[in-house]
Amino acid sequence: MRNFIQGLDWQRLADILISVVPALICISFHEAAHGFVAYRLGDGTAKAMGRLTLNPIRHIDIFGLIMMAVFGFGWAKPVPVDMRRFKNPKRGMAITALAGPVSNILLAAVFFAVAGAFYALAPRDGGTALQIAEALIGRTAALSVALAVFNILPIPPLDGSKVLFSLFSDRIYAKLMRVERYGFIILIALIYTNMLDSTIGAMRDFAMRKLSFITEGAYIAVSRLAGR
Repeated sequence: MRNFIQGLDWQRLADILISVVPALICISFHEAAHGFVAYRLGDGTAKAMGRLTLNPIRHIDIFGLIMMAVFGFGWAKPVPVDMRRFKNPKRGMAITALAGPVSNILLAAVFFAVAGAFYALAPRDGGTALQIAEALIGRTAALSVALAVFNILPIPPLDGSKVLFSLFSDRIYAKLMRVERYGFIILIALIYTNMLDSTIGAMRDFAMRKLSFITEGAYIAVSRLAGR
């Protein structure tokens, strides 16, 4: 057993941890938010299928998780939503869709604050464990912002398309929803050709700059409380 432990590539394991764990956290919050808001608006489909949970196993799409871990944006298994159960189907669907990106911005804000507190309290000569913790916090904040930005794009089947579609008439909305399944092909093509990289990167960097004040505020507040 000791030889096995000594033979492990701890740097490689740390790299996997830093890549995968933040992706699981961000995806789970995103999908659980969809299900929770849909439930509050009258649709219990997600609840009945066990999707009102932060358990990542219930939400993972393997390919989408790999995209998140490697490229910084991706997706999970869509939470099932029956819009016919909403009092106002189009509006209910738009709000449910918007809940995912909003939850990721809120999650990112929390991790920006945690980062500020961490920088204020962590020893300056911390070891490997502290370096991994710092990387996990920063990576989760960045990935959460990236996931929000990616999903707010008005490209089917991303969340932004459902918000955009809700602005059209019922007749056009019905047609758009029927062709939504083919939007995934367009999305994959855009990702494969790197056509979304500059757009997502610019939007992500803008959001990160706007949220950075949270880290600064948390750092100052915790430093004062700790007498540093």
